[in-house]
This record gives sequence, C-alpha cells and structure tokens, in this order.
Amino acid sequence: MRLQKAFVFLPTAVLACALATPAQAEIWAFRDRNGVTHYSDRPLSARYELLYRGSGMGGPIAKPGTGVRSYATAVTQMELSTRFKAVRHLIREAASQNGLEFELLQAVIATESGFDPGAVSPKGAVGLMQVMPDTAERFGVRPQGKRSVSELLTDPRTNLMAGSRYLAWLLSTFGGDVRLAIAAYNAGEGAVFKAGRQVPDYPETRDYVRKVTGLHYSLRPPNTVTQSRTLGPAAGMPKPAGGA
Repeated sequence: MRLQKAFVFLPTAVLACALATPAQAEIWAFRDRNGVTHYSDRPLSARYELLYRGSGMGGPIAKPGTGVRSYATAVTQMELSTRFKAVRHLIREAASQNGLEFELLQAVIATESGFDPGAVSPKGAVGLMQVMPDTAERFGVRPQGKRSVSELLTDPRTNLMAGSRYLAWLLSTFGGDVRLAIAAYNAGEGAVFKAGRQVPDYPETRDYVRKVTGLHYSLRPPNTVTQSRTLGPAAGMPKPAGGA
C-alpha cells in the first residue's frame, strides 16, 4: 500500500504484475500439476501463456484473434488460482459492504499480494491488501488482548474489510476518480494532494496505477456499463492525512 514497498511472498502462486515497458503491462500465467496458477510479468519458461496485455493507463485488451487472451480466458485463469478461490467470497463481501466494484477490489489485491494472506513487506504492510497497521487503526481495527493490529491483519476478512474501507474512503475523497484513489492507495493520499490531485510523478506509483487499472479493465465483463455513483463522505471517517 505504500511507496517503495518490497514484498515477501510465499513461493507459490505469486502474482507480479510488473510493467513489460513503460507503456504496456503484461501478465503471464501457467497452471502446475497441483492446480496452482503461477503469475509473472514475463514468460519465465515455455509453460507460461500470455493472459492479458494492457496498454497505457488501463488500456483495452487486444481483440480475439490477435494472439492475446480474451476476457473469458483472463477470468478463467484467475479463477484457477487456488489462493483467489480461497478468498473470493470474502472479496465479494468486502466489496458489497463498502460499495466497491468487485473487479476493482480483485485487481488491487492481485497487484498487492497475489492473493497471499501471509504477504508481509519490510515496511510492515500486511496481508491480502498490504495494509499498514496505522491505516488499519484509522479504519476501525483495534488490538484485541495480546493480539496486535499487525497480527489481526493476517486474518483475511479483517484485512479485506480494513483495506476496502480505506479504498472506498479514497474514492470518496477523490470524487470517484479511480486512478487517483489507486495512486493514493500506493503512495498515500498526502502525496496525491501534494501533486495537485494528480497521480504523483513517482515511477512506482505510475506503474502501480497502470497495473491495477489494466488488470481491472481485463477482469470487467465486455460492454459493462458501470453506473456512476456519488460517494459522499461517510460519517466517522477520518480526515485526509495531509489533505487539501
């Protein structure tokens, strides 16, 4: 969730949605004999197949017949991930309760942790949505007995609820602008305010926005029309850190 975060993942089913070039993002995947789907930003061996290619800031997938996987294949490949299947119902629950589009939340989680609830960064971001403990406390997670906030964030439901509530608040704060909300999720809302409500000119943040928006686009059903909604400030939500 924070800039310049290096991830520590378990060795299977890791999703590394990195950019192949500054303007184009790719995800490659293969399913091993144990049914685990492995993801990479490049073909690490002949077993990998191109899952999708996104152009620019959330550009469209190439049309069928161009050699690039279709929407149906992208969704199928994601569904084959055992880690995704284990938390899919929790993602839907968190999306529903916080007024988020399921595919957007799915794209953020895939990019943040590859659906690994045990992912921890050296900076202390925890779990599926790589939530920082101080951010989790802002959005309602409190220590329970001897269990710290960091420990509580290893629980998938707790992590998803905290992270999705933060993401929903960012969407509200930035007037429903998905790109700005995603940029703030990566770099912090203060960085977006400092940049004049623009995506900060940090290479990692710009890459992160491309990754998430590209994957979000690829996971949405073709010809989907998402009805716009006005996100008003929720009662009891914290004020922006370094806000306008």
